[in-house]
Amino acid sequence: MGRGRDSTRRMRLTEGIVPATRVGGVKRVLAAGFVALISLAGCSTSEPEPSPTPTASPSPDDPALSAIYGQQLSWRSCGGRFQCTTMKVPLTYDQPDGDTIDLDVVRLPAQDQSKRLGSLVINPGGPGGSGVEYARAARGVLTGDLIEHYDVVGFDPRGVGDSTPIECLTDGQLDRFLEVDPNPETDEDVARTVRVSQRFGPRCERRSPDLTPNIGTPFVARDLDVLRALLGDERLNYLGKSYGTFIGAIYADLFPSRVGRFVLDGAVDPKLSTAEISEGQALGFEKALHRVADWCLKQKDCPIGPDADAGVQQIADFLQQLETQPIPAETGRPLTAAQATTGIIGSLYTKDGWQGLVYALQSAMQDNDGLGLQALADWLTERRPNGTYGSNANEALYAVNCIDRPDRWTPEQTQQQADEWSKEAPVFGAALAWGNLPCYYWPAPAVDKPRAIEAPGTPPIVVIGTEFDPATPYPWAVSLADQLSQGVLVSWMGGDGHTAYYSGSRCIDKTVDAFFVEGTVPQDGVECR
Repeated sequence: MGRGRDSTRRMRLTEGIVPATRVGGVKRVLAAGFVALISLAGCSTSEPEPSPTPTASPSPDDPALSAIYGQQLSWRSCGGRFQCTTMKVPLTYDQPDGDTIDLDVVRLPAQDQSKRLGSLVINPGGPGGSGVEYARAARGVLTGDLIEHYDVVGFDPRGVGDSTPIECLTDGQLDRFLEVDPNPETDEDVARTVRVSQRFGPRCERRSPDLTPNIGTPFVARDLDVLRALLGDERLNYLGKSYGTFIGAIYADLFPSRVGRFVLDGAVDPKLSTAEISEGQALGFEKALHRVADWCLKQKDCPIGPDADAGVQQIADFLQQLETQPIPAETGRPLTAAQATTGIIGSLYTKDGWQGLVYALQSAMQDNDGLGLQALADWLTERRPNGTYGSNANEALYAVNCIDRPDRWTPEQTQQQADEWSKEAPVFGAALAWGNLPCYYWPAPAVDKPRAIEAPGTPPIVVIGTEFDPATPYPWAVSLADQLSQGVLVSWMGGDGHTAYYSGSRCIDKTVDAFFVEGTVPQDGVECR
């Protein structure tokens, strides 16, 4: 903000910018938005004694895994009614009796033990999202019915958060990586993007040589089955959002007989390549931005117009201008095109973020003040005011995505994708294309490939899609439900934002709760409006 800026104006621009917490599965890590809920969770003055660990379920046939499945968890009180522990899993399941890594786990025991139905493992997505922080926010992401009937359990997947973490970049290196021009057009800009992208993977390999090749989603799904057994559950009850749906689908494919009540909300389509996923997201965010523009034009003092198409074009022109002319924001740190693009994307994950985006755009485009958009970007990437980052989510995001699929594109192919995608997604097309370039230089081979997942032998699996979900477009949910042999599609038609459960649709909430609590399977194809 400039000197002499009215403090009331400054507060108006920043309040409401961070998306509301009643939404799950943000692309990188939604749990970053749960600070207030987490703080409140640890304020109880009475802490119950940790409950004993149930007897673990039988281990798989491989005798080398008997020690892993037979370990005893030591639960401790860790604030309020929460209990924490650490579990060990093999670094690689190819050598199950070799080196191990630690996974951080937290649970909130069922509020009414007389009605307890078992454990419910929840995952917010990512890759890189903290399941521990998500579970600690249980009262803000789950209805009271689920908290009453289930032990809510969250874990930080391998490489993430408080589990054995993958380490790649220093804070300064991450700053430079995130500041790369999202739409490099000159030879100099492209060379800089290539240079920064080349360094990411090798730095992961150098700082985390053991974990870098062993962080893929199939390993996470195997870890999830160990957790199921150590919780004492014969079958896994699971709520996965966004990337968490991919973990759930892989689990169902590997362990169909151990699937309990599964809800996959904001589905990732496992048949899609990295390029197809990124193109779909570019189009999804573009559509969401048009919906924001339509909404904005009905509000007072909308900074864009006179119609939605013109408004989105104004935003695109503003971003292009920022590539060469950053504007003032935080002292010593101007707003760049990369920050602004990230900030806009961050606000599109929930409809509650639209008003904050409008304030931020108004400030930036009319008053030459980039503080609001910069705050949105920092929220999504978990960047703190002191220049440090709240977690390693940004690094884990690439480490997992780059190893999960084998398609990797040269700079020349990436440029072609950027040009093509920008025709229908002029705001986000190039950024989503160039964002995949680090995978081309990734030092570890892919551990899986795009494929349909049928998971024969499971009970019904509920797949939820939101019509205007920008990050996991609705057709992906339709596709996953069709692939699964027992897939049941539930749609939130007319819904905006990323994922549906506990995000504003009472119909979705009731449908999910009835499935988890009563075992009532919704009719395939049911639509909530």
